[in-house]
Formats: sequence, C-alpha cells, structure tokens
Amino acid sequence: MLPWPGADGAPAFLAPDAAGRLTQLADEVEAAQLGTATEVLRYARALITEPGVTARELQFAALRLAECLTDALRIAESRGARLADGGAR
Repeated sequence: MLPWPGADGAPAFLAPDAAGRLTQLADEVEAAQLGTATEVLRYARALITEPGVTARELQFAALRLAECLTDALRIAESRGARLADGGAR
C-alpha cells in the first residue's frame, strides 16, 4: 500500500512486480510524513500550554494533527500488511 490515497480517497497499492523508483518514492514520502508528524506534534504540545491560545489556533493545530494521524495510520497499516506477508513489498 502506498503512503498516499488513490484518486477516490481509497488506499492505493503498488503492483507486486513493480519496484524501483516508485518504491523508493513511497519510502521517501513515508519518511517525510513521519517527520512532519513529529514536528506538528511538537508545535501542538507547545501551543496547548501557551496562555491565551485562541480557539482558532487550537482548531488549526487539531486539523494538522488529524492529517498527520491519518498519514501515520496509513503507514502503520501498510507496514503491518508487509509484515504479515513476510516482509514482501
């Protein structure tokens, strides 16, 4: 499963015999998504302890956290599926 959704929002899959550049791109996107999630979480944690934070700021942080969680769950599902398949990509 690729770390981005298909055109209809459903999971997108890489053909079993496909390898090379698309596989490398998927790995790079996963790493970027997890890195972004780490940064967003750090900023959100700082924001919620900030005195005077507005509802709009919290809403923005919540939206970004939801996006990152969606990406992280897609990555976890993909990696879990690969483990169940014996690590095959």
